Amino acid sequence: MQRDAKCIFCRIVAAELPSHVVYEDETILSFLDIGPLSEGHLLVIPREHFSRFTDVPASTSATLATMLPTLGRALLSVTKADGFNLLMNEGNVAGQVVPHVHFHLIPRNAGDNLGYRWNPGKYPPGRDSQLASSLQAALAAHGQ
Repeated sequence: MQRDAKCIFCRIVAAELPSHVVYEDETILSFLDIGPLSEGHLLVIPREHFSRFTDVPASTSATLATMLPTLGRALLSVTKADGFNLLMNEGNVAGQVVPHVHFHLIPRNAGDNLGYRWNPGKYPPGRDSQLASSLQAALAAHGQ
């Protein structure tokens, strides 16, 4: 199993650092964030070290995807939150601070003053079709 001795999440997986574990199996670990944005803020990580989600094997991604709704239901039940944000940052420029793949489940309630910036734009004429075709070609080149 890949591990980075300097990675805080790898150290949590190895039980070198304390955490409040909520769920674990042989592939993933979920625990309370030590700097929660709201009560119950969970982190969900693969046990193996991957810096970027695009490097995570399909089997590990499937385990993560299977458990996220289950953890979300438990989170809503316990916190009585109105909803939650599911957040994953890929790379420094996107806000990834810890270079170990992780998902945030952040409970949300009306008026909680949490938020994010969403500034929708528009594609220039024809750029959306061109971009969709390029993405389809890239997927085809990777056997999808």
